[in-house]
Amino acid sequence: MPSPPRLLFFILALLVAVSCKEASSPERRGAGGEALRVETVLSGLDTPWEVVFAPDGRIFVTERPGRVLVVEEGEVRKEPYARLPVVEAGEGGQLGLALHPDFRRNGVLYAYYTTREDGRLRNRLVRLVEEGGTARQAEVLLEAPAASIHDGGRVRVGPDGRLYATLGDTANSGFAQDPRALAGKIIRLELDGSVPEDNPFPGSPVYSYGHRNPQGLAWDEAGNLYAPEHGQSAHDELNLVRPGRNYGWPVVEGDERREGMVAPILHSGKQTWAPSGAEYVREGPWRGSILFTGLRGESLHRVEVDPEDPGRVVRHREYLEGEYGRLRTVVQGPDGALYLLTSNRDGRGDPASSDDRLLRVEVRRR
Repeated sequence: MPSPPRLLFFILALLVAVSCKEASSPERRGAGGEALRVETVLSGLDTPWEVVFAPDGRIFVTERPGRVLVVEEGEVRKEPYARLPVVEAGEGGQLGLALHPDFRRNGVLYAYYTTREDGRLRNRLVRLVEEGGTARQAEVLLEAPAASIHDGGRVRVGPDGRLYATLGDTANSGFAQDPRALAGKIIRLELDGSVPEDNPFPGSPVYSYGHRNPQGLAWDEAGNLYAPEHGQSAHDELNLVRPGRNYGWPVVEGDERREGMVAPILHSGKQTWAPSGAEYVREGPWRGSILFTGLRGESLHRVEVDPEDPGRVVRHREYLEGEYGRLRTVVQGPDGALYLLTSNRDGRGDPASSDDRLLRVEVRRR
């Protein structure tokens, strides 16, 4: 987290940017009686996918067509922070981004994107290095199948200091049940790209399997990993992910059970959420909640679990339903507010003239 002077500068810069670009919306009452105040920080983005806050106050935003933008003092710098050999093909393109825990010192980031090689689409997890205020690709850590749908794409560094990424099944459901296939998985690597010795499958980056299209990763304070996942037209899921476990796709979904396969802790039934980014809230009125965004469902989801049983959901609520269209990502910023990316220009939304946007959501108790 930035030092107090840097954090104060960060907050003031955001507030100035918001006041110059678009007035905040009126406060609205949330499903639990909270007051939510939503402001637009950035507008006119082209299908943004990830937002990351650097310790020096900068904000990085990925756009699916192939750019990593940098926001400084509330303004998007004219030249992109990084341009990678990206192919925007359907759901693929420039997707996830994460910072090395020691980014301030070493300038290392991790990016996930879709490219084309020898006529085939491939998803890559790469290491980037900052040089002179921009970032270049230094090394490909992992290459996996890709397609025009189900590419996963979220990248996070876990509390154990390992690098995690979500890999969709690339519309080939058979991949999900094959522990050797790098699709339909959540993977785990050392920060240098090597395979951790304590991974559940020796010599393999696979951490869990049987996934359809997971696009979010969030850890609670006890280190439990939660991942939302797209179902087949319905039965979207929130899973409590354990190493080496099989999450059932395409054999089971929803309330179906099969020995050796793990059921979700929450699913959408006949509704469709199309869940994407996830976050665990560490401060504020929603502390202890798991959040994830909904694309087709156009909502922000808040899940509360039993403090004594991380696999038991005690409450699920939806917020901002239909107000901002498709929601791709949610993160908690260094100022404690929530930051959401819309995804209305992804070919499946109904974009407004100001789309896509980075939104700042402040939650207050009444």
